[in-house]
Amino acid sequence: MKLPDFDADRARYPVSAFVREQSLWAIAVYRFGRWNDSRPPGFSKKLCDRIYWFLFRIVETLTGVSFTKAVEIGPGLRIHHFGNIFVHSKVKMGANCTLRQGVTIGNRHEDGGVPVLEDEVEVGAYAQILGDIRIGKGAKIGALSVVLQSVPPGATAVGIPAKIIPPK
Repeated sequence: MKLPDFDADRARYPVSAFVREQSLWAIAVYRFGRWNDSRPPGFSKKLCDRIYWFLFRIVETLTGVSFTKAVEIGPGLRIHHFGNIFVHSKVKMGANCTLRQGVTIGNRHEDGGVPVLEDEVEVGAYAQILGDIRIGKGAKIGALSVVLQSVPPGATAVGIPAKIIPPK
């Protein structure tokens, strides 16, 4: 079974990561769920879907990383220091994004819009990215920041609420 984009995710981790970095477990289960959704209907797909949800709950409980297969994530996702990471099911993330522990990405209000993270976005520890906003390519979100407005490409957002520091 070839899991699309998992090779790019794996390439951003050290060699023995599957044993030492539990965040990779969450990414593997996510990629398995996305792979299964791309398959034609049938008994095998239904069985794999049940396996996915079982694995998802186990990994979510053990690692504290929660993003379902409904989230759209590009190749090369890297999660440093797993734990307390929550991503809304409608979020879209580009390629080569990095998340650190305690990150929340979601809506501000029930049924409200959710963020879009473009390629190569880095999110610091315990940052919150909330609402119908766009985080531009190569942007950096500082630790403990609460981002409630869009961040242009290459810029940095820091503070509560986050202030935008333009790229140099």
